[in-house]
Formats: sequence, structure tokens, C-alpha cells
Amino acid sequence: MVSIIDYDAGNIKSVEKAVEYLGKSAVITRDRDEILASESVILPGVGSFGDAMNKLNEYKLVNTIYDVADKGIPFLGICLGLQLLYESSEESPGVSGLGIMKGKILRIPDAPGLKIPHMGWNSLKVKDGATLFQGITSDPYVYFVHSYYLKADNENEVAATTEYSVKIHASVEKDNIFACQFHPEKSSSVGLAILDNFIKVPRGSK
Repeated sequence: MVSIIDYDAGNIKSVEKAVEYLGKSAVITRDRDEILASESVILPGVGSFGDAMNKLNEYKLVNTIYDVADKGIPFLGICLGLQLLYESSEESPGVSGLGIMKGKILRIPDAPGLKIPHMGWNSLKVKDGATLFQGITSDPYVYFVHSYYLKADNENEVAATTEYSVKIHASVEKDNIFACQFHPEKSSSVGLAILDNFIKVPRGSK
């Protein structure tokens, strides 16, 4: 069973459908016991950093997510779900993120000919051996929708990058924690392969 954390952040049903297409049962939930009993956990999300953290706190999900991380349950943050793993974001000054990962969430700089938000397909440069990208062809194209991006403190945790006005850390991996700035559930066969690689990561992989 894959738990998809429900905190009113949108884009949840498409993740559920993608997981079920891959032959795995999925449940949209904010129940602590259900989440901690899962084989893996996904935190999707679109919206603002500050509103999302308010909802995670309101639904008492912050400590549940910490316990997922501590217990070695495979965890995947998608889009806003990636950003929430970090300590703060320029989008919502003064709001503390989860702080599970170390780095900065910054606004994509303006550049001639580029629109913000970054919306559409872009290619990735993938690090050799990255778990989420096993069996995927080099320089895969995936779908992005975001105005803020990750600059991770530790380059060793960066699994894939892309370029859009600036170098963007598009995917990270650390122990049982995985995250993608792009939307695998909207990235056609490549995205499904990424999700499939994630749900095959065993519990206790920390």
C-alpha cells in the first residue's frame, strides 16, 4: 500500500491514478497509523509554501512525516512536496519548512525570453546510479510547473538537474527520502518509470 498524504494541496488524484496504473494499491489519507503502516509514502502538492506548511501543522502531519523519515519508509516529495522538505522558502519568508533536507528554495531569476513560472517539458541531466532513474534513458524529458527552485546544500544528494534561467536541482535522494521538482505523474512513460522505481524501494532502506 502506498499512502498519499492529504493536506488539501491539490494534484493528489493524478498521483493516485498513476500509482494504481502501476499495479499498486494507493490510499489518500492523513491518518497517522495508516501512513506509518504503508510500504511507501508520497507527499504531492501544488500551491504556496506557507499555506502548505499551515495545513501540515493543522492536520498534525509534521511529526508523522518525521516518523516516516526516521523509520526508513520510502518517502517521495513531488513539486511543492520537494520544497517542503527544506527549511524555508523565499516564497513565504518567516515560515519554517520541515527541515529534513538542507538547502535553499529560491525564486527562479527573470531572464530574457523565459516565462515564470517554468511550465512545460524540460530535459534532465541525471547522475549515474540515481535510484529513481534506473533503466531510464539519458537526458529524459519531464514536466515542470513551478516558480521557485531548489539549490541543495549537498551536491551529493542531487540526483538530477535541469536548466531554466539557472541550474535547478530537479531531484534529490538521501537514504529513504526522495523528491522531484517536476511532476512524474504528468511526465508520460518516463514519469511512470520514475514512480515505479520509487515504489519498488523497500522499507528500511535508510
